[in-house]
Amino acid sequence: MVILANSDLQELGAVKNANLTVDLNRNRNFSLQIARSYWRPELTFSSLIYIPGTEYGGIIGEVLTDTTLDYVELKGLSWRGRLAKKIIEPPAGSDYKVVSGELHTVMKSLIEPEFDGLFVVSQEDTGITVENYQFDRYCTLLDGLNKMLKSKWHRLQLSFRREQNEPGYLYIEAVPITDFSNRIELSRDCKLNYTMDDKRDGVNHLIVTGKGELQDRNILHLYVQENGAIGTEQYYTGLQEIAEVYENTSTETDELMSAAEDQLRSLMGKKTFKMDVAKLGMDVGIGDIVGGRDYLTGMYMAKPVENIVYEITNDVESKTYKLEGEGEV
Repeated sequence: MVILANSDLQELGAVKNANLTVDLNRNRNFSLQIARSYWRPELTFSSLIYIPGTEYGGIIGEVLTDTTLDYVELKGLSWRGRLAKKIIEPPAGSDYKVVSGELHTVMKSLIEPEFDGLFVVSQEDTGITVENYQFDRYCTLLDGLNKMLKSKWHRLQLSFRREQNEPGYLYIEAVPITDFSNRIELSRDCKLNYTMDDKRDGVNHLIVTGKGELQDRNILHLYVQENGAIGTEQYYTGLQEIAEVYENTSTETDELMSAAEDQLRSLMGKKTFKMDVAKLGMDVGIGDIVGGRDYLTGMYMAKPVENIVYEITNDVESKTYKLEGEGEV
Protein backbone atom coordinates (compact mmCIF):
# COMPACT_ATOMS: atom_id res chain seq x y z
CA MET A 1 0.00 0.00 0.00
CA VAL A 2 1.36 3.42 -1.02
CA ILE A 3 1.39 5.86 1.90
CA LEU A 4 1.47 9.65 1.68
CA ALA A 5 3.25 11.81 4.27
CA ASN A 6 3.68 15.57 4.45
CA SER A 7 7.01 17.42 4.56
CA ASP A 8 6.99 17.08 8.37
CA LEU A 9 6.93 13.28 7.87
CA GLN A 10 3.45 12.95 9.36
CA GLU A 11 1.45 10.17 7.71
CA LEU A 12 -1.63 11.35 5.76
CA GLY A 13 -3.04 7.97 4.77
CA ALA A 14 -3.00 5.66 1.77
CA VAL A 15 -2.91 6.77 -1.86
CA LYS A 16 -5.55 4.71 -3.64
CA ASN A 17 -6.35 4.27 -7.32
CA ALA A 18 -2.84 5.20 -8.42
CA ASN A 19 -0.20 3.55 -10.61
CA LEU A 20 3.36 3.58 -9.28
CA THR A 21 6.72 2.89 -10.93
CA VAL A 22 9.95 3.04 -8.93
CA ASP A 23 13.30 2.60 -10.70
CA LEU A 24 15.57 2.04 -7.73
CA ASN A 25 19.05 2.18 -9.17
CA ARG A 26 19.20 3.03 -12.89
CA ASN A 27 17.19 6.19 -13.47
CA ARG A 28 16.73 6.32 -9.67
CA ASN A 29 13.32 7.93 -9.79
CA PHE A 30 9.64 7.24 -9.23
CA SER A 31 6.42 8.13 -10.98
CA LEU A 32 2.98 8.09 -9.36
CA GLN A 33 0.05 8.57 -11.72
CA ILE A 34 -3.34 9.36 -10.29
CA ALA A 35 -6.63 10.28 -11.96
CA ARG A 36 -7.50 13.96 -11.58
CA SER A 37 -10.70 12.97 -9.79
CA TYR A 38 -8.64 11.28 -7.02
CA TRP A 39 -6.04 14.03 -6.60
CA ARG A 40 -5.89 15.92 -3.32
CA PRO A 41 -3.93 19.05 -2.29
CA GLU A 42 -1.43 17.09 -0.16
CA LEU A 43 -0.15 15.33 -3.29
CA THR A 44 2.31 18.09 -4.02
CA PHE A 45 5.92 19.22 -3.75
CA SER A 46 7.97 18.04 -0.72
CA SER A 47 5.40 15.45 0.31
CA LEU A 48 6.62 11.84 0.54
CA ILE A 49 5.23 8.63 -0.84
CA TYR A 50 6.44 5.25 0.38
CA ILE A 51 5.55 1.61 0.87
CA PRO A 52 6.31 0.72 4.50
CA GLY A 53 9.18 -1.68 5.06
CA THR A 54 10.59 -1.18 1.55
CA GLU A 55 12.67 1.39 -0.31
CA TYR A 56 9.92 2.00 -2.86
CA GLY A 57 9.20 5.72 -2.65
CA GLY A 58 10.71 9.17 -2.45
CA ILE A 59 10.00 12.89 -2.14
CA ILE A 60 7.75 14.56 -4.71
CA GLY A 61 9.87 17.00 -6.71
CA GLU A 62 7.86 17.38 -9.93
CA VAL A 63 4.15 17.62 -10.68
CA LEU A 64 2.84 17.08 -14.20
CA THR A 65 -0.82 17.54 -15.01
CA ASP A 66 -2.26 16.43 -18.35
CA THR A 67 -5.89 17.33 -18.93
CA THR A 68 -6.02 15.43 -22.22
CA LEU A 69 -5.22 12.16 -20.40
CA ASP A 70 -7.09 13.23 -17.26
CA TYR A 71 -4.34 12.36 -14.76
CA VAL A 72 -1.73 13.99 -12.55
CA GLU A 73 1.79 12.53 -12.49
CA LEU A 74 3.98 13.03 -9.42
CA LYS A 75 7.70 12.41 -9.84
CA GLY A 76 10.85 12.44 -7.75
CA LEU A 77 14.17 10.80 -6.95
CA SER A 78 14.31 7.35 -5.40
CA TRP A 79 16.08 7.17 -2.05
CA ARG A 80 19.20 5.86 -3.81
CA GLY A 81 18.79 8.78 -6.18
CA ARG A 82 19.04 11.10 -3.18
CA LEU A 83 22.27 9.40 -2.07
CA ALA A 84 23.59 9.82 -5.63
CA LYS A 85 23.06 13.59 -5.40
CA LYS A 86 25.51 14.01 -2.52
CA ILE A 87 29.28 14.17 -3.10
CA ILE A 88 32.10 12.85 -0.93
CA GLU A 89 34.69 15.64 -1.06
CA PRO A 90 38.29 15.46 0.18
CA PRO A 91 38.82 17.46 3.38
CA ALA A 92 40.62 20.79 2.98
CA GLY A 93 44.32 20.18 2.52
CA SER A 94 43.84 16.48 1.64
CA ASP A 95 43.76 14.66 -1.69
CA TYR A 96 41.24 12.03 -0.59
CA LYS A 97 38.55 11.37 1.98
CA VAL A 98 39.85 8.56 4.21
CA VAL A 99 37.80 6.76 6.90
CA SER A 100 38.34 4.07 9.49
CA GLY A 101 35.95 2.30 11.84
CA GLU A 102 32.99 -0.04 12.11
CA LEU A 103 30.80 0.00 8.98
CA HIS A 104 27.66 1.51 10.48
CA THR A 105 29.63 4.10 12.43
CA VAL A 106 31.38 5.22 9.24
CA MET A 107 28.12 5.23 7.30
CA LYS A 108 26.37 7.27 10.00
CA SER A 109 29.08 9.96 9.86
CA LEU A 110 28.72 10.22 6.08
CA ILE A 111 24.95 9.98 5.67
CA GLU A 112 23.06 11.45 8.59
CA PRO A 113 24.50 15.00 8.49
CA GLU A 114 23.33 15.29 4.87
CA PHE A 115 19.63 14.48 5.30
CA ASP A 116 18.21 16.45 8.25
CA GLY A 117 17.11 13.42 10.24
CA LEU A 118 15.23 11.69 7.41
CA PHE A 119 17.97 9.08 6.78
CA VAL A 120 18.86 7.04 9.86
CA VAL A 121 21.72 4.51 9.89
CA SER A 122 21.47 1.38 12.01
CA GLN A 123 23.27 1.48 15.36
CA GLU A 124 23.85 -2.27 15.33
CA ASP A 125 27.51 -3.31 15.39
CA THR A 126 28.22 -5.24 12.18
CA GLY A 127 31.50 -6.58 13.52
CA ILE A 128 33.11 -5.40 10.29
CA THR A 129 35.61 -2.54 10.16
CA VAL A 130 37.47 -0.62 7.48
CA GLU A 131 41.00 0.68 8.02
CA ASN A 132 42.09 3.83 6.20
CA TYR A 133 39.54 3.29 3.44
CA GLN A 134 40.15 5.84 0.67
CA PHE A 135 37.19 7.09 -1.38
CA ASP A 136 37.59 8.13 -5.00
CA ARG A 137 37.89 11.87 -5.38
CA TYR A 138 34.51 13.62 -5.60
CA CYS A 139 32.56 10.39 -5.96
CA THR A 140 28.85 10.33 -5.17
CA LEU A 141 27.85 9.24 -1.71
CA LEU A 142 25.99 6.28 -3.26
CA ASP A 143 28.97 5.10 -5.32
CA GLY A 144 31.35 5.60 -2.42
CA LEU A 145 29.19 3.62 0.00
CA ASN A 146 28.60 0.80 -2.50
CA LYS A 147 32.29 0.47 -3.27
CA MET A 148 33.31 0.53 0.39
CA LEU A 149 30.68 -2.03 1.38
CA LYS A 150 31.47 -4.31 -1.55
CA SER A 151 35.10 -4.43 -0.42
CA LYS A 152 33.75 -6.05 2.76
CA TRP A 153 31.23 -8.29 0.92
CA HIS A 154 28.31 -6.17 2.14
CA ARG A 155 25.60 -4.13 0.42
CA LEU A 156 23.21 -1.29 1.22
CA GLN A 157 19.74 -2.15 2.43
CA LEU A 158 17.11 0.60 2.70
CA SER A 159 13.61 0.51 4.14
CA PHE A 160 11.14 3.22 5.10
CA ARG A 161 9.93 2.84 8.68
CA ARG A 162 7.53 4.59 11.02
CA GLU A 163 6.91 3.93 14.68
CA GLN A 164 3.43 4.54 16.07
CA ASN A 165 2.69 8.27 16.47
CA GLU A 166 6.23 9.12 15.34
CA PRO A 167 7.50 10.67 12.08
CA GLY A 168 8.74 8.24 9.47
CA TYR A 169 12.36 7.80 8.43
CA LEU A 170 14.50 5.90 5.93
CA TYR A 171 16.41 3.15 7.74
CA ILE A 172 19.80 2.28 6.24
CA GLU A 173 21.98 -0.69 7.09
CA ALA A 174 24.87 -2.71 5.75
CA VAL A 175 23.97 -6.38 5.20
CA PRO A 176 26.08 -9.27 3.89
CA ILE A 177 25.83 -9.98 0.16
CA THR A 178 23.98 -13.24 -0.47
CA ASP A 179 25.18 -15.49 -3.29
CA PHE A 180 22.09 -17.33 -4.47
CA SER A 181 23.91 -18.90 -7.44
CA ASN A 182 25.27 -21.83 -5.46
CA ARG A 183 21.70 -22.83 -4.58
CA ILE A 184 20.44 -23.07 -8.16
CA GLU A 185 21.02 -25.72 -10.84
CA LEU A 186 19.43 -24.62 -14.10
CA SER A 187 17.71 -27.04 -16.43
CA ARG A 188 14.72 -27.15 -18.73
CA ASP A 189 12.84 -28.82 -15.92
CA CYS A 190 13.28 -25.94 -13.48
CA LYS A 191 10.80 -23.79 -15.44
CA LEU A 192 13.06 -20.76 -14.96
CA ASN A 193 13.94 -18.72 -18.03
CA TYR A 194 17.63 -17.89 -18.42
CA THR A 195 20.22 -17.10 -21.09
CA MET A 196 23.96 -17.78 -20.88
CA ASP A 197 26.41 -16.56 -23.51
CA ASP A 198 30.16 -17.16 -23.06
CA LYS A 199 32.04 -15.45 -25.93
CA ARG A 200 35.78 -16.20 -25.94
CA ASP A 201 36.86 -15.16 -29.45
CA GLY A 202 36.52 -11.41 -29.03
CA VAL A 203 39.33 -8.92 -29.69
CA ASN A 204 42.16 -9.20 -27.15
CA HIS A 205 44.74 -6.91 -28.80
CA LEU A 206 43.71 -3.41 -29.84
CA ILE A 207 46.13 -1.33 -31.89
CA VAL A 208 45.17 2.30 -31.36
CA THR A 209 46.18 4.86 -33.99
CA GLY A 210 45.87 8.45 -32.85
CA LYS A 211 47.00 11.80 -34.19
CA GLY A 212 50.09 12.27 -36.35
CA GLU A 213 51.42 11.00 -39.68
CA LEU A 214 53.35 7.81 -40.56
CA GLN A 215 56.20 7.16 -38.11
CA ASP A 216 55.19 10.14 -35.99
CA ARG A 217 51.67 8.85 -35.48
CA ASN A 218 50.64 8.21 -31.88
CA ILE A 219 50.28 4.42 -31.50
CA LEU A 220 49.02 2.56 -28.42
CA HIS A 221 48.71 -1.18 -27.82
CA LEU A 222 46.11 -2.47 -25.38
CA TYR A 223 45.74 -6.12 -24.35
CA VAL A 224 43.08 -8.12 -22.55
CA GLN A 225 44.51 -10.05 -19.61
CA GLU A 226 43.55 -13.54 -18.43
CA ASN A 227 41.25 -12.10 -15.76
CA GLY A 228 39.49 -9.79 -18.24
CA ALA A 229 41.34 -6.64 -17.19
CA ILE A 230 42.94 -4.36 -19.81
CA GLY A 231 46.68 -3.69 -19.70
CA THR A 232 49.72 -2.84 -21.79
CA GLU A 233 51.43 -6.26 -21.53
CA GLN A 234 50.41 -8.95 -24.02
CA TYR A 235 48.89 -12.10 -22.58
CA TYR A 236 47.27 -13.86 -25.56
CA THR A 237 49.69 -14.76 -28.36
CA GLY A 238 49.82 -16.94 -31.47
CA LEU A 239 46.53 -18.60 -32.35
CA GLN A 240 44.87 -17.06 -29.31
CA GLU A 241 45.68 -13.48 -30.31
CA ILE A 242 42.78 -11.65 -31.99
CA ALA A 243 43.77 -8.14 -33.04
CA GLU A 244 42.00 -5.13 -34.47
CA VAL A 245 42.95 -1.54 -35.33
CA TYR A 246 41.08 1.38 -33.75
CA GLU A 247 41.64 4.71 -35.49
CA ASN A 248 40.90 7.82 -33.46
CA THR A 249 42.34 11.13 -34.62
CA SER A 250 39.73 13.35 -32.96
CA THR A 251 40.46 12.59 -29.30
CA GLU A 252 43.22 14.45 -27.49
CA THR A 253 46.24 12.31 -26.60
CA ASP A 254 45.68 12.47 -22.84
CA GLU A 255 42.12 11.16 -23.31
CA LEU A 256 42.93 8.60 -26.00
CA MET A 257 43.70 5.79 -23.55
CA SER A 258 40.30 6.05 -21.89
CA ALA A 259 38.47 6.09 -25.24
CA ALA A 260 40.53 3.13 -26.45
CA GLU A 261 39.76 1.09 -23.31
CA ASP A 262 36.05 1.70 -23.84
CA GLN A 263 36.41 0.54 -27.44
CA LEU A 264 38.24 -2.64 -26.43
CA ARG A 265 35.64 -3.47 -23.78
CA SER A 266 32.97 -3.31 -26.48
CA LEU A 267 34.93 -5.76 -28.67
CA MET A 268 36.48 -8.21 -26.21
CA GLY A 269 35.11 -11.60 -25.26
CA LYS A 270 32.61 -11.52 -22.43
CA LYS A 271 30.12 -13.53 -20.48
CA THR A 272 26.49 -12.44 -20.42
CA PHE A 273 23.80 -13.91 -18.25
CA LYS A 274 20.10 -13.15 -17.97
CA MET A 275 17.59 -14.75 -15.66
CA ASP A 276 13.94 -14.26 -14.78
CA VAL A 277 14.89 -13.41 -11.19
CA ALA A 278 11.30 -12.71 -10.12
CA LYS A 279 10.48 -16.40 -10.51
CA LEU A 280 13.17 -17.42 -8.03
CA GLY A 281 10.74 -16.72 -5.21
CA MET A 282 13.63 -15.40 -3.08
CA ASP A 283 14.10 -12.07 -1.33
CA VAL A 284 16.86 -10.75 -3.60
CA GLY A 285 18.29 -7.27 -3.07
CA ILE A 286 20.47 -4.95 -5.13
CA GLY A 287 24.02 -6.26 -4.81
CA ASP A 288 23.05 -9.87 -4.15
CA ILE A 289 24.33 -12.45 -6.65
CA VAL A 290 22.16 -14.73 -8.75
CA GLY A 291 23.10 -17.36 -11.28
CA GLY A 292 23.54 -21.07 -11.49
CA ARG A 293 24.91 -24.06 -13.35
CA ASP A 294 23.32 -25.26 -16.58
CA TYR A 295 22.71 -29.00 -16.22
CA LEU A 296 23.06 -29.63 -19.97
CA THR A 297 26.23 -27.70 -20.91
CA GLY A 298 27.90 -27.54 -17.51
CA MET A 299 28.25 -23.75 -17.90
CA TYR A 300 28.23 -21.73 -14.69
CA MET A 301 27.57 -18.01 -14.48
CA ALA A 302 26.71 -15.55 -11.75
CA LYS A 303 25.96 -11.82 -11.75
CA PRO A 304 25.02 -9.22 -9.12
CA VAL A 305 21.56 -7.68 -9.20
CA GLU A 306 22.12 -4.10 -10.37
CA ASN A 307 18.60 -2.70 -10.38
CA ILE A 308 15.01 -3.42 -9.43
CA VAL A 309 12.00 -1.72 -11.01
CA TYR A 310 8.87 -1.98 -8.90
CA GLU A 311 5.43 -1.31 -10.36
CA ILE A 312 1.82 -1.16 -9.23
CA THR A 313 -0.59 -1.06 -12.17
CA ASN A 314 -4.31 -1.40 -11.55
CA ASP A 315 -3.49 -2.71 -8.04
CA VAL A 316 -1.25 -5.48 -9.44
CA GLU A 317 2.35 -5.51 -8.17
CA SER A 318 5.36 -6.61 -10.22
CA LYS A 319 9.16 -6.48 -10.03
CA THR A 320 11.67 -6.45 -12.87
CA TYR A 321 15.29 -7.25 -12.08
CA LYS A 322 18.34 -6.13 -14.05
CA LEU A 323 21.65 -7.93 -13.66
CA GLU A 324 25.03 -6.25 -13.99
CA GLY A 325 26.00 -5.87 -17.66
CA GLU A 326 22.46 -6.20 -19.04
CA GLY A 327 20.89 -3.56 -21.24
CA GLU A 328 17.75 -1.61 -20.51
CA VAL A 329 15.20 -3.18 -18.22
